[in-house]
Amino acid sequence: MVIPVFFVIHWYASYFLQAFFHHRYASHNHVTMSKRSEKFFFLCCFLIHGSSYMSPYVYGIMHRTHHIHADRPEDPHSPHNEPNFFKLMLLTRNNYQKFYNSQISAAENLKKNLPEWDAFENIAHNWISRSCWIVAYISLYILFATAWWMYLLLPITITMAAFQANVVNWWGHKFGYINFKLRNTAKNMFPIDVIFIGDAYHNNHHKYPGRIKNSCRWFELDITYHLINLLHNLRVLRWRKS
Repeated sequence: MVIPVFFVIHWYASYFLQAFFHHRYASHNHVTMSKRSEKFFFLCCFLIHGSSYMSPYVYGIMHRTHHIHADRPEDPHSPHNEPNFFKLMLLTRNNYQKFYNSQISAAENLKKNLPEWDAFENIAHNWISRSCWIVAYISLYILFATAWWMYLLLPITITMAAFQANVVNWWGHKFGYINFKLRNTAKNMFPIDVIFIGDAYHNNHHKYPGRIKNSCRWFELDITYHLINLLHNLRVLRWRKS
């Protein structure tokens, strides 16, 4: 049972870091932290996301672009531009690479207060690093997989962070319920949010992007918010003052 346990731990650790560091910290600046803490979470993201590591800086630009142009042609990852799940994942990846390589220019307001660590990303964000991670994952599965179906999890392990983001972006604009009428199709993904720990309340988030807590109704539980609150109580970070 090593592989299933590893997969579950990897899934939740990966999504928490994306929801907290990439999304609420980098993209929305909901909290602040010291440069030392920021670099610590850069390292955590690399160690957990592995071959699917994404630059928080580029992620922030893309996510802010998504909020401004949700469901319109300028949206870098809208299922309304590409309804096929796998093609949307490829489209998002291509747009990400274009932003990363400055093939798409971003307005200055989209770059404001984004975390940067160029020296680290030169090491973490290249094909050699990704290849090493992929070899490590394949080796882990060869050593510990005890049934053929476990290998079906390997592609998700390799693409973990990108796969998770694509599920939220695809599902969250196609299926679910709404609490607020918006100019876009963002929906809340209850009860599937149990595997996205608060980040799948997409409709709530698009209504109140400046609010760190995504839950609005009594049955909606934003686990990521409570974990961030724990980090605040431990003085790892601070709430951003209005």
